[in-house]
Amino acid sequence: MSEQILNTEILEKNTQSSPPTGFQVLVREFKKDKLAMFSLFCLVIGIVAIYISAAMINQEELMNVSLRDKFSEPGEKFILGADQGGRSILGQLIIGARNSITIALSVTIITGIVGVAIGMITGYFGGLIDNIFMRIIDFFITIPTLMIIIVFVTIIPKYSIFEFVLIMSTFLWVSTARLVRSKSLTESRRDYINASKTLGTGNGRIIFTGVMPNLSSILIVELTLSFAGNVGLETGLSYLGFGLPQSVPSLGTLVSYANNPLILEDKWWVWLPASLLILLLMLSINYVGQALRRSADARQRQG
Repeated sequence: MSEQILNTEILEKNTQSSPPTGFQVLVREFKKDKLAMFSLFCLVIGIVAIYISAAMINQEELMNVSLRDKFSEPGEKFILGADQGGRSILGQLIIGARNSITIALSVTIITGIVGVAIGMITGYFGGLIDNIFMRIIDFFITIPTLMIIIVFVTIIPKYSIFEFVLIMSTFLWVSTARLVRSKSLTESRRDYINASKTLGTGNGRIIFTGVMPNLSSILIVELTLSFAGNVGLETGLSYLGFGLPQSVPSLGTLVSYANNPLILEDKWWVWLPASLLILLLMLSINYVGQALRRSADARQRQG
């Protein structure tokens, strides 16, 4: 009986001393940061609500011009008022938010896949492959990304959301590739990687089962913050007139109406809702990203 009690106590001590998993560390950080948890909740609920509401709106009917309703104030007919073309601000806000989130998410996924693939290959193999890709990355770093995107948008006469995503993705994978390359370069020199190579394990298996899992927390943080940056970049380009076409609703286009002093002072309902939505969206993503960063740092300290 005493031996069973002793074994139970030893088992409990081992269980208590075992380091928490990555998910447990993540949950703990969000519980400690109530603002990050609230931001995550609002972000998930808001994105789901935006996509569901956007599916119920006919974009062609929404963008029809009705001069009779020009600059209608918020009321029964238009909850958030209308713009200079008599089009519902609420409808444009929902469709514009969906477009901005879709573009930012698509760019983040594409640049993440490209950046992780290039970073893993260059960091793991090194040598000539690393030198070739690093020179390409150095070239992309030296060019003004925003100006190049504007040039491409200007050259292409008619482009859709798909082409716009490809243009942005062509120049935004570099930072992810550099981060992954530096981390995988360090990780691939560790003893367990050398032991796997000695045992004859294939390079592909080592990368996917050895190196990549140890970089997962850093990648989640990087992609989350990149998502916030891509939202800001898309809305900024649309604000400047180099984003989505005028016929496609965008948050940046709504904010750009504030360039007119008369609209800025007297027609606040045209630009203010979009500005507040962009602000809340960026703050929520950044608070969530900070919590993810802290959990990743805590997980690394624990080994």
